Amino acid sequence: MNWNCILERVAQTESTNDDLMARWRSGALIDPISRLAKNQTKGKGRSGRHWFTEPNASLSFSLAYPFDQTQQSLRGLSLVCGLAVIQGISKSLGLDEMSLRQHGLSLKWPNDLLIKERKLGGILIEGGKLSGSNPNERIWMIIGIGMNLSHSKSLENAAQLPISALSELNHKHMPIEADLVWLAILNALGDYLELFAKKGFAPFRSQWDFWDAYRDQPVSISESGVVKQTGIAHGINEEGALLLQVPGNSELTAIYAGDVSLRKHL
Repeated sequence: MNWNCILERVAQTESTNDDLMARWRSGALIDPISRLAKNQTKGKGRSGRHWFTEPNASLSFSLAYPFDQTQQSLRGLSLVCGLAVIQGISKSLGLDEMSLRQHGLSLKWPNDLLIKERKLGGILIEGGKLSGSNPNERIWMIIGIGMNLSHSKSLENAAQLPISALSELNHKHMPIEADLVWLAILNALGDYLELFAKKGFAPFRSQWDFWDAYRDQPVSISESGVVKQTGIAHGINEEGALLLQVPGNSELTAIYAGDVSLRKHL
C-alpha cells in the first residue's frame, strides 16, 4: 500500500458496505478503511438490487473515504472509482490499458465494468454527511466494489444475465488472488481519490471517454425498470453527467440522477 488505509479481512459478512455504514452512523470512522469479505451473504447493488457473490469466484470489498468538499462537488465519484478499478486490474494482471480495452474491458455509465458488454463488476457509493453534524465535519463516502474473478454458473443463474469474469483477461493462466487484486485497486484508489478531491472530475474526463462502452450509441435511460428517456449517448460532461442527445432536441441533455440505469435502446 502506498497510502494510509486500514485493511480488514473477514471470512463472511452480510455486506461490507453495511459494516462500514454502521461505523459511519456511529461516528466511529477516523481514517480511511477498507474491508474485504471472502463471502457476502447480502451484498447490495444499485437501486436496492442484490449483488450476488460466491467464495473464491468473487471479489467484494468496501472503502470508507473522507472528503472535505460538499456532497454536490462529489459528482463523478463513481466514474473516478471505475477508472481506479481498471488501473488496479491493469497492475494486478500485468496488462497495459490498451490491451485491456482491445480485449473488451469498458465502463458503462455510471458504475458498471463490462467485458464485451457482459457485466464484470459494479460500484455502489453510499454515505454523505450525518444529519445534524458539524457543518465543517468531513463527508464520508462508502465505496463498495464487487467483481467476478472467475466464471460461475451459479452466479450467472442468480444474476439472470450474462456475466464476465476477470479470468477472461488473465493471460498468465494462473489463479487470480483476490487479495492482490484488492490491494492493486486500493493503491489506484488512493491516487485517483486524492486528485479527485483536489481537482474534481474534469481531469478524468478524457480518460473516461476512452473506456466509455456506449458512446455514440442509441440508449435508454430507466429508473426502477421504467424507461424515462431515449437518445444517443454523447459521453459525459466535466461533472461526470451523461450527455444525451434526445430526439427533437438540438441541445444535449445532462443526466445526473444516481439511480439512472443505462441500457441499449433497441
